[in-house]
Amino acid sequence: MLTYTIRRLVLAIPTLLFISLVIFLLLELAPGDPMAQVPLTVPPEVKQQMREALGLGQPTHIRFAKWLWQFFAVEPMVWMDHTFGMTLAEGQQRVISWQTRSPVMDIVIQRMPQTLWVVAMSYVVGILIALPIGIYSAYRQYSVFDQVGTFVTMVGYSVPPFFSGVLVIVIFSVQLGWLPSIYDTTLVVVSWDTFILQLKQMVMPVMVLALQTTAQISRFMRASMLDNLRQDFVRTARAKGLSERSVVLVHVLRNSMIPVITVIALGVPQVFGGAIITEQIFKVNGLGQLLITAIQANDLPMVQTVTFMLAVLIVLFNIIADVLYGFLDPRIRYD
Repeated sequence: MLTYTIRRLVLAIPTLLFISLVIFLLLELAPGDPMAQVPLTVPPEVKQQMREALGLGQPTHIRFAKWLWQFFAVEPMVWMDHTFGMTLAEGQQRVISWQTRSPVMDIVIQRMPQTLWVVAMSYVVGILIALPIGIYSAYRQYSVFDQVGTFVTMVGYSVPPFFSGVLVIVIFSVQLGWLPSIYDTTLVVVSWDTFILQLKQMVMPVMVLALQTTAQISRFMRASMLDNLRQDFVRTARAKGLSERSVVLVHVLRNSMIPVITVIALGVPQVFGGAIITEQIFKVNGLGQLLITAIQANDLPMVQTVTFMLAVLIVLFNIIADVLYGFLDPRIRYD
């Protein structure tokens, strides 16, 4: 298993390099000019100097190679300097945002906690709700609980976040006045009262993101459980006198989790993608809002860095899902 994991991590390197090249070329072909927002009173020669300062006058392959060096070499050196008090990155040029003229990773690190608060919490909540619903719906197939759960999950999976987000704002903020409609990113949790305020402002964005997570995972969990409940090993386990609880939660559940693990692992980047819309609706000052702002301002270094980080999440969680297969199913071995 260790050898397989190392091999997958090594193979992920050329994959990520190819993905970064594709992202870079797509952004190169995208319309727009970062100098478009410069006032018309600025002389053309000054604009040309600004373009050269941003590196726009260099060939495409030079700028791509420079971005690779800055992202994969300089930024890790900056992290080591901050962590261990070293001076490896002294004098090195970092990835600079065209919009703010500041290092991209510094802005990403500032926005990351807000996104993780909402996205991580919503995904954990969605999984904790979806798994019991899927298990019980499969065990009590065609019961009232199963039919109601099927209807609710289908609605939750069909409703897009931009609609459900506005709907919960109208209900819980405008009509009932229970929850704040705007996420206060400046709130610092220092007491019980501020902790309650933090929970209140997280309820609606977490609810919106967790809705689709719950709907998707519960349907996969139900289908996988139904498939395994009909297998011969289940009848054998019951014939041996094992309790129904042991049969369902130990034998059936463990085998049923194998395809569900793929959905859970690959769903993490999707939740980050859904957070882009949700953060716009609830004014969460996170990575989603940062990406939208960068796209509107033609800030290519910021867009490239954030989208590449999402690609890293997809590749990483693919590897995690494959490794977890071997732990869940002893029949799977990576030799």
